[in-house]
Amino acid sequence: MLRQAFRPLTTIRSYTTVPLSYTKYPAPQPSQNAPLIVCHGLFGSKQNWRSLGKSMSVRLSRDVYTLDMRNHGESPHAEEHTYDAMSHDLVSFMEHHKLEQPILLGHSMGGKVVMTTALQHPTLVKKLVVVDIAPFSLPLSSDFGMYIDAMRKIDQANVKKQSEADKMLQEFEPDMGIRMFLLTNLKKSAKQDGQYHFRIPYDILGKALGNMGDFSKMSDQLNYSGPTLFIAGGKSSYCKPLAQYPDKLKAMFPDYRLDVVEGAGHWVHAEKPDVFMKYVTNFVGQKD
Repeated sequence: MLRQAFRPLTTIRSYTTVPLSYTKYPAPQPSQNAPLIVCHGLFGSKQNWRSLGKSMSVRLSRDVYTLDMRNHGESPHAEEHTYDAMSHDLVSFMEHHKLEQPILLGHSMGGKVVMTTALQHPTLVKKLVVVDIAPFSLPLSSDFGMYIDAMRKIDQANVKKQSEADKMLQEFEPDMGIRMFLLTNLKKSAKQDGQYHFRIPYDILGKALGNMGDFSKMSDQLNYSGPTLFIAGGKSSYCKPLAQYPDKLKAMFPDYRLDVVEGAGHWVHAEKPDVFMKYVTNFVGQKD
């Protein structure tokens, strides 16, 4: 059992734990370095981090675990989709795999999960990397609701080719990169009908969208004093609030730094992987 200092952001309550699906990328040689755990963003999965997971295990000389959060990828579905619930899943994963003081890295939704975890359980986290998200309550882009509508429409069409789904998705999203990202959730049915369906429970996620832009109102009463790196895309809407409120960031994360990847948008790690890796490598280092 991991030793932990529990500091709840919200009223203490119990959550139904979701056992998270994961992929482990072992260090090239046995290492005593702290493991790195990666939490993806909304509509993402551990699959999106396959290349970076392999690269980070080598360049950082440590085991890397990429997770599927609840209601994503190959992890089970659950009606409750909140940052507190997902943080509970993450801590349970750390306990189950006996991962002492890992480094947590999270993008977007995953970034708020790892921040919640560090603020609630500061002694459990060695370092924190937050990718293109701020620890504030900010309106969620309307695009996400539009993507939910698109997935529902595609599911109802019972498409038999991914190209058919992509053609339908073009009505909602012109950017091919974003469409390909969303379509990683489209899988052929196990039935012998040749139809494709989305594996994520978009109805559950649709109901949760109203909370995904939030961050606990009690967060400014807590802090995580460990080393914290914020990485923002220069073209992302999250870059401005991260740069504008250094005092708020410092109150919650007193040992923080902000690196901006110029020319990158919200999916900074996919758009500029080399620059992203440089910032992570410089921050984490090869030896603890």
